[in-house]
Formats: sequence, structure tokens, C-alpha cells
Amino acid sequence: MDELYPTSIPLLSSPMSQFPFALSGLADEAADDIDGQILAQKTLGWPAIELRLLKGKQVCGPATSDEDFSRAMDKIEAAGLTVSSFGSAIGNWARPITGDFDIDLADLRVLIPRMQRARTKFVRTMSWVRGDVSDDQWREEGLRRYRIMAQMAADGGITLLHENCEGWGGHSAANAKACMESLNHPHVRYLFDIGNTVSYGQDTLEFYRTIRPWIAYVHVKDCRYHPKGEKSNDFTYPGQGEAKLREVLTDLIRTGYTAGITIEPHVANIVHLGADAAQASPQVRFDSYVRYGRELETLLTSIR
Repeated sequence: MDELYPTSIPLLSSPMSQFPFALSGLADEAADDIDGQILAQKTLGWPAIELRLLKGKQVCGPATSDEDFSRAMDKIEAAGLTVSSFGSAIGNWARPITGDFDIDLADLRVLIPRMQRARTKFVRTMSWVRGDVSDDQWREEGLRRYRIMAQMAADGGITLLHENCEGWGGHSAANAKACMESLNHPHVRYLFDIGNTVSYGQDTLEFYRTIRPWIAYVHVKDCRYHPKGEKSNDFTYPGQGEAKLREVLTDLIRTGYTAGITIEPHVANIVHLGADAAQASPQVRFDSYVRYGRELETLLTSIR
């Protein structure tokens, strides 16, 4: 484990009893190794963790060996944590629609038994970067691929969650709705990342209200719009950006949402920027992650 020091950020008293859903996090933003990721969740007092990277390698595919995954799961279970969901690279920002679909299928074949081991039904996916094709080709090929994966998901007893990020199905609120209606599959639902709307220059509440009937899981980010309308990486602590976290979280609670929430802070470590991201120290990463969780608890407490 990277050297970490006890955080000075104070605990709230029994925060979990106040909320109607479990809080979780993509703790690879707090630490690279599973020990540090577990420590971040235990410091927050949260019951679950979302898995994405272990030591910089995707846990949702063959890059992480079965033995390394099994050891990580042993530690997660020994710590009394559960796995809320998996953050896969299937269809993500590095995989164009013209690329090799077999890579995604290979990930899914490895991932399904890991999800079964973790007793987890949710996996984050996207619908591939457009590349040099027409909008119609992008849509039709994405839907074709999703139908194949949906059958695999049904056979494996898991659910594919399409995130509002890269891909035709996240390009706009209208596309998201059309994607869900076109697939119309019980093992395909939507993962709404609140801050992604602002990052991509979209209207948060319009997107949320459009896709709300299909939302099965939620990621929390906050972000400020780019002043020129371009893609923004100006991510903030919860409530400091323009993603209308309070309004969305209030409506989720009001409408009986209970599935769970994962934080993906992006304040000290943005995974998809890779080497282009500013390299924060292990302590800064850990402390910023814990602070992010505390500030989300404070926001939720004020709503409740």
C-alpha cells in the first residue's frame, strides 16, 4: 500500500443511518492498491466500494489476473465491505465504434464471473467513441453491439449500465432516451453521472428528467461549465459546481431512489487523463477523496 497518514477530516456521527441509499466510491481515485482503497472506504464508514483499477490495471477484464482479483476480493470481504458495482472500460472513451468489438466481449466474459463472485449485478459501460462514421452508423452499430452484450448479461445474471459519457447513448438526453427505448431490455439500464452533464456542456436537469425512468444507479461528480462551451475538466467538490447536485439528489430521494450512489471526485486524480493529469501525492489523493465524501454527506444531511 502507498504510504498514507490518518486524515484530519472529522467524521460525521452515524451518517449512514440518515440516507435511503448506500454510499460508495471509485476509490482508485484515493489509492492505487486495494489496501488504500479499502482504507478510504473504512475511513468514511461507507459499506461498499466500486471497482475499476487495481494498481492502474482494469479489474474488469484480463489486464487483472484472476488470482489478483481473488486476493482483492478476499481483502474486501475481510474488511466487511461489499462491491456496489464495477466501472468497466467497455465502450469507453478509448474505444471507437470502428474498433475491435472482440476486446469488449473479452472483457465481459472475464467480468461476468467476477461479478458473480462479488455478488454484484451492476457494471458501468458506454457506447463507443464515434470515430469517422456517420451518426446513423454510430447509432446502429452501437445498438447492435449492445444487443449482443445484453444477451450475455442476461445469461450471466448481471445488468449493463450505460453511463452518460462517451458514446451515442450518452451524447444527448434525446439519444439516451432513444437508446433505452430501442434496446428495451431488462438487463440494460442507465447510470446517471450528475457532473458529466456539465463536463459535456449539457443541461443537467433536462438530461436527468429525460432519463429518470431508466436510472438504476448514480455517480456523483460536480463541475463548472467551460466558458467557451467546450468540454470541461473543471471538477469541484460537491455543491461547488454547476451540476445542480442538490436538485438531483433531492428529487432522487423524493421519488424513492434506493439503489446507491458512487462518488467519482476527479478533484485530485482524473483517471481518463492518464499521464496528462496533474500528479497529486498519495496523501493529497487520499485526503481529497475523504473530504469529498464528507462534503457529500453534509449535502445529503441538509437535504434530509
